[in-house]
Amino acid sequence: MDAQTRVVMTAEILVNVTPRESRAAVVENGVLQEVFIERASRRGLTGNIYKGKVSRVLPGMQAAFIDIGLERTAFLHASDMMRQTAETEGLETLDDVNIRGLVAEGDEVLVQVLKDPLGTKGARLTTFISIPSRYLVYMPAGRGTGVSARIEADEERRRLREAMTLHALKEEPGGYIVRTAADGAAPEALRADMLFLKRLWDAVREKGLATPAGNLVHEDLPLPVRVLRDLLNGTVERVYVDSPAAHERMLEFARHFMPECTAKIELYSQPRPLFDLRNIEEEIEKALDCKVQLKSGGYLIIDQTEAMTTIDVNTGAYVGHRNLEETIFRTNLEAALAIGRQLRLRNLGGIIIIDFIDMEEEEHRRQVINALEKYLEADHAKTHISSVSPLGLVEMTRKRTRESLEHLLCGPCPTCQSRGFVKTPETVCYSIFREILRQHRQFEFKQLMVLAHQDVIEMLLDEESAALVELEVLTGKPIRLQTEALYTVDQFDVVLM
Repeated sequence: MDAQTRVVMTAEILVNVTPRESRAAVVENGVLQEVFIERASRRGLTGNIYKGKVSRVLPGMQAAFIDIGLERTAFLHASDMMRQTAETEGLETLDDVNIRGLVAEGDEVLVQVLKDPLGTKGARLTTFISIPSRYLVYMPAGRGTGVSARIEADEERRRLREAMTLHALKEEPGGYIVRTAADGAAPEALRADMLFLKRLWDAVREKGLATPAGNLVHEDLPLPVRVLRDLLNGTVERVYVDSPAAHERMLEFARHFMPECTAKIELYSQPRPLFDLRNIEEEIEKALDCKVQLKSGGYLIIDQTEAMTTIDVNTGAYVGHRNLEETIFRTNLEAALAIGRQLRLRNLGGIIIIDFIDMEEEEHRRQVINALEKYLEADHAKTHISSVSPLGLVEMTRKRTRESLEHLLCGPCPTCQSRGFVKTPETVCYSIFREILRQHRQFEFKQLMVLAHQDVIEMLLDEESAALVELEVLTGKPIRLQTEALYTVDQFDVVLM
């Protein structure tokens, strides 16, 4: 706990703003832990409220596709919907009600984005609107008051509940969640947030009634201000921002909602780029690599696919000082801490399978899992670690609400079509031989020309030269070779002349 406290006490946030992109880095104890990126061309949609139109209802999936004006229709499941019932005169979730009893094609509905579009999947929606402020989250369709589980002290939880009950107006509908940032907040600050959220919801509701279907009703705050609302707390010592305009807007927000934190927000005006201060740029580049080197000499291999993410732990060059079991245990322990950081840094979500090195002692396995769980306590995304599988694999999930760092910064490889590998020159040579025979059987020609990558041409002239001569004898026609600099290794053409 002491080590963790030291890490948190030296936290800082760096905000880099350019005309088309904003980036925020969370640094703890001098080490990059999280990166948030928002681009003008593809701003995150999570938290946005839209006026949607039901385009299709799928009873078999208990879901509906909603047109909210995006490239792909969004997905709304029955469990994320609500309806008015005479019995309760309120709003309730429905996990077992037929979707056709809730919506019909052509209906207009106010929805909020739960998850950004990921890969080929559209955005995930809910009709349970929630609007966050500095200390609270207001749910117009909710009831009562909940307190963040990260506020652990019973006395503080009780104080916050009492403060919310004291200030709540009986005629006001809806419910509240007290956020982690409210730990130690004054009752007056909670009251101010409640009034702000009520006014904001009234404005959103009125705009929703007047907005045509398929349009945005309410957009979440821009990234520089959003990190103040969501991440700035008593453990963050400094917030550096390198844009005067963004700095002024962040100060304005802080003066209204967190005046005690305005002194922490500083304008960075040094000639050296802000993200070079803590090697942020270098760490982002490393986070795009599948291999993560451990200080001991071991390493991780992280493979992200659409179905799941797999993480393999290897001892590498680490030989230890005692025995094999101790070496494996130390490597796994270090890997657990590195994995916790990589999940946050790369924003990996969904199903995650971790293949630690096999350990014989049960106590060692327990300590490794405990280390992973302890590190993930600082993760803002919800995680769940299940028991070790019979194969010795650790299965876990991490809530995914936005695209991973890799999907945000990278695109499909045009050479391998995102397979992660390309054909070898030898394989391409044999494909060329088959194509030559196919052309020989179907067409008349005087000679053939093969256009291919330099590595393929060199193999045809060297290791496969005898096979090439046999083809010339078989076809009775000369075969010319030409290197194409713009071709990839597995790309070729056979031209009849």
